[in-house]
Amino acid sequence: MTGENRPLRVALIAGEPSGDALGAGLMRALRQETGDAVVFSGVGGAEMARQGLKSLFPIGDLAVMGLVEVLPRIRLLRRRIRETARALLTDQPDIVVTIDSPGFTRRVARLLTGRSFPLMHYVAPTVWAWRPGRARRLAGLYDHLMVVLPFEPPYFEAVGLPTTFVGHPAVETLAAARRSEAEASEAGRPPFRTRHAIPDGRPLLALLPGSRQGEVRRLLPVFAGVLDRLRQNGLDVHLVIPTVETVADMVRQAVRSLPFPATVVDVAEERYAAMLAADAALAASGTATLELGLAGTPTVLAYRVNPLTAAIVRRLLHTRFAGLVNILCDREVMPEFLQENCRPETIAPALLRLLTDPAARQVQIDACAAVSAQLGGDGEPGPSIRAARAVLAVAAKRLASAAAAP
Repeated sequence: MTGENRPLRVALIAGEPSGDALGAGLMRALRQETGDAVVFSGVGGAEMARQGLKSLFPIGDLAVMGLVEVLPRIRLLRRRIRETARALLTDQPDIVVTIDSPGFTRRVARLLTGRSFPLMHYVAPTVWAWRPGRARRLAGLYDHLMVVLPFEPPYFEAVGLPTTFVGHPAVETLAAARRSEAEASEAGRPPFRTRHAIPDGRPLLALLPGSRQGEVRRLLPVFAGVLDRLRQNGLDVHLVIPTVETVADMVRQAVRSLPFPATVVDVAEERYAAMLAADAALAASGTATLELGLAGTPTVLAYRVNPLTAAIVRRLLHTRFAGLVNILCDREVMPEFLQENCRPETIAPALLRLLTDPAARQVQIDACAAVSAQLGGDGEPGPSIRAARAVLAVAAKRLASAAAAP
């Protein structure tokens, strides 16, 4: 692969659970495309660890969201940035791929002066939504960009950054989960409800309060208030909470005070199976709402940050919606309740409607079905394979140039 009888050395840097999932998919695809002639290093979480990555430090150290919320942990974050850059410059891998988490990955990239390796970034900052000047700054740091939304390449190519649309990995993740559940059923293995002893006939409601501790602390009390109102309206639901390693312990402690029985799942395959099995969902804005849309699960989106953070972001935002499904459809498919509207009394009626009104459910399901094709779900290869091929092409070009040098 490298022209030297050794495997390709790829460093991947992910700073949060969604990036960990992307990194794991990319690692699997790179193994497939190289015949397993690849070794990995860098920073990641549990899913990347299952693909063979030994992370420099726990990914939970980086799980901070918001302009104000980051301040108490800024010393730790700065130390992790320096440690990551130092490790990359010491190891000099064949190629480095940073994944999303711009607050962390861009700061690492700025420290990589004197590097001999090409530097790629996977998942573009949302310059189409706010702060378009970030496109030019990214072009000054990276050799190549991989984007997951079809309308993104022109924003970066216009400032000289080579960009490849690879598609959104959530498309293949949910497709794989759907196939796995279907194969289990055909083989006579128990479906998700049976595996977790969830009674038949009781609506299954998915709660996804976020992947960062600050998100969970802010949103779970709101979600609990919504559940109280559902109970007051006569609903008897079972809760499933798909979560991630960074907040799993916090979520398990909190569910004891919820008014309905709850099943917590934190293994990736079971998280996606839970999304497919759920009748409806209440979720924090983020990748999870797109995954729920691709799963065909009617969803209400809610989010709240520190008021100062919200005030700053609102002055910079250029998009009408927070949820990616709504942005792609250019209308409010998933009801959004943000900031001062993120209250139990406003959220509960919308969620109640999705749990009880088949027509309202179907409208959202139909709209979400059209989103998959936009995100690369209309053919082969899948997004992770396309991303792996882009990485290999950039690495091969750099290695060929190095071999030709005197």
